[in-house]
This record gives sequence, C-alpha cells and structure tokens, in this order.
Amino acid sequence: MDIFITQEEINKQKKTAAKVRERFAKLGAVPKVFIQTYGCQQNEADSERLCGLALLCGYGRTDNAKDADLIIVNTCAIREHAELRTLSITGGYKKLKEQKPEMLIMLCGCMAQEEHIRKKLYSSYPYVDAVFGTDMNHRLPDIIWDSLHSEKRLSFVSDLLHNEFGVIAEETPVERLSKYKAWVSVMYGCDNYCTYCVVPYVRGRERSRNSDEIFREVQKLIREGYKDITLLGQNVNSYNGDYSFPGLMKRISSFDGDFRLRFMTSHPKDASRELIDVMASSDKIARHFHLPVQSGSNEVLRRMNRRYTREKYLETAFYIRERLPDAALTTDIICGFPGETEEQFEDTVSLVREVGFDMIYTFLYSSRPGTAAAEMDNQIPHGEKTKRFNRLSEIENEIAQKINESYIGNTIRVLSDGENGRSSQNKIVNFDKPYPDGEFVNVKITAAHPYALDGEVLI
Repeated sequence: MDIFITQEEINKQKKTAAKVRERFAKLGAVPKVFIQTYGCQQNEADSERLCGLALLCGYGRTDNAKDADLIIVNTCAIREHAELRTLSITGGYKKLKEQKPEMLIMLCGCMAQEEHIRKKLYSSYPYVDAVFGTDMNHRLPDIIWDSLHSEKRLSFVSDLLHNEFGVIAEETPVERLSKYKAWVSVMYGCDNYCTYCVVPYVRGRERSRNSDEIFREVQKLIREGYKDITLLGQNVNSYNGDYSFPGLMKRISSFDGDFRLRFMTSHPKDASRELIDVMASSDKIARHFHLPVQSGSNEVLRRMNRRYTREKYLETAFYIRERLPDAALTTDIICGFPGETEEQFEDTVSLVREVGFDMIYTFLYSSRPGTAAAEMDNQIPHGEKTKRFNRLSEIENEIAQKINESYIGNTIRVLSDGENGRSSQNKIVNFDKPYPDGEFVNVKITAAHPYALDGEVLI
C-alpha cells in the first residue's frame, strides 16, 4: 500500500472544495466552521489542517459553536476521562442542532477509529451527521459535500486492519491558530504497542513524511516570521525518511532565521546520544527534552512493553544533563498500572528524586478497551491510584520549586505571549508588564514557583 495520497486524489478534493464554495456562493451565504480539539499536539496540528480545508470549501472560522454552520469535534482516545468529556460536549450540541437543523456536526480523530464509540454515537447521538477516521482528514471536502446532500448519517472510517491503514497527504492547506508558533508533523502512527495505549490501533502504523516536504514547510514558516517551530510525531525519534531524526534536526537548525526548534514526543528507547549531541551543537534548538518514563520499576516497564530499563533511562537522562546542563527535562508517569505494588511505586519515586525533573505530567492509569493492560489481573483501586498521584505530585512540587529558584537573578530570553511567555526550557515566565506577543524579550527572573517564573521585562 502506498501511504502517500496521490496527486489525482488531492486534485479531486480541490475540485470538490470548489463545488462546495460555489454552492454557498449561489445561496449568498458565508457559513462558519467551529473546531473543538481534544488531546495531543498532533490533534491540534490535524485541526489546523481541517480548518484549512474547511476554509478552502468556503467556510469562515468562528470560535463560538453557537455561530457555526459546521462543528467538527476532533477527539482523543488516550484516557477514559477525555472520551467522557468529548461525549458530554458533543451531547451539548444537540440543542444547537435543534435550533439550526441545517447545521452539520462531525466527529473525527482517535475516538472515531474505535468501533465501540461509533456504535455509541449511532445509538445515542443521532444528530451527529458524519464520523471520519484518522486517515480521512484529507477527504474533508468530500465529507462536507456528501453530508450536505444526504439525509443519512455518514461514516468515513477505514476498514483495513490497524497495522495496514494510515496515509500522508501533502498540499493540505493549513489555517494556523498562531502567527508565531507552529506545529510541523514529520511522522504519524506508532509501532511500539505499549500495553496501556490505543495509539497504534487508532493512528495506524508508523509512516514518515518526505524530508524535502518538511524542509519546505519549515522554511516557509521561517520566512513568514514564525519564532517557535515544533516537530511532531507519536514517536518523533523514529522518523524514517531520507534523514535520521537527528539529521533532520541538524539540517533544520542550520536554516537562517531567528527561531527556536522543538520536538515531541520522544520514546526513551529511541532517544539517541546523536540526537542529544545535535541539540548541544545548536543554540536554535530549544533546551527542553520531554522523555516519558512512565514508571521507575523494571518489572512494570516490562509489563508496559516499554522496551527499556530503569538503568537505560537513567543513562540517557544523565547524558542529557551532561551535554545540556541548561536544559529542562520533563516526563510522563502513570500511577497505578495494573499490578503495580507499593515497592514498585517507590521505584518510581526514587527515580524522580534521582533525575530531578523540571516537570512531571502525572496520570492515573486508565483502562482502554482493546489494550493488553485492560485484561491484566490486579487492577489498582481508584483510591490507591489517587493516593500515589498525590504523593508524587507533592514530591515533584518540591523538586520543581528548587530547580526554578536557581533561575532567580538570571536574565533569560523569552518568546512573549503578551502577559507572559515561554523560555527555551519551555518554562512559563510571567511578566511585570505586557510585551508584544510573538517577539523575543530578555527577562530578569525575580521570583519562582513550582511551574512558573516571574520576571522583569528588560527593554
């Protein structure tokens, strides 16, 4: 199977978009699209492309669902809480549909790829006009056209096996939400099959964009004045194009322009010394490394199918500290994985203390249908998971506070968002006075909190 969408198909979608525009023009209408996005940065990047396609079809953008003629809910299936929240929000659109029957409501993203969710939508959400899967985004013009001309609910979901589907569509228009920060997807899908995760089942196999397309996109962003560019992938280190991922980073960091280059998310088994060395070689690469450990116990890591050990993770973390002493190191941790003993949780606590993370994104284990972990014995009670979560959060707050206090008195370069901004280390820096957003500014740090810094803008 060719993972790249053909030029013929891309041209077909452009022609369909023109037909939709013509239809609206005849009606004298300028319809509005509202996109609700849940989940990861990849979903945010996908939503920007969906918005670009909707605008190509003649829609204008709105930030208010009440004003919309087309609502697209881009969903996340990583945790049960995200699914429940998405269904709740989608349920709230029922009244809008009653008030405006001609409105189209669509659901896409990772949840759309799950059969049990589609069955629930079919039985309980009859006002959802269309559902489309993660490899159908490029077909949005067709989906809109068919929905406008059909009285039936439509489904555009691949019937291929999860390890056989997944495409890449170039030349998709992008309507970016920011004028100075940009997501650039370099690869999609995942081949890791961690036992708690649905991503390989809903996003498909790993597939990488052509490097020349990536370079063209990044150079265009730099010319347009983008200052913060993040390369995205479910496992971005496994990019497999004409370059290795470190090679891709090195080439992009050599481009002329005043910008920062970031990337996420890294899998520890693929976080190479070469990548860390490339980061150390360029001041254009942000001093932030997000490296999800998930657990500090070798036994839990084995049952998670993470394919690295505690010792290997620590070796990588310490090499980052050695080569990038000014870098922030952040991580993800799951509390209460099935069968996790108190002793195994203490292994995680000790790893957190040993590494000294700048920030931890801590999650309660959430059982996902279809994953191996959902069938494991010894599921941890919610109360115990919460207890471990709270303990880990208290420990990390102390560590993060101490790390951030070391910035007091230093002057750092920050990309402004107006009232605050982000440092190279991805730390939030609160300003003593506003500064134009999208501009770099030097800030003298005057106070520290566990997850933010305060500073004086120097002009």
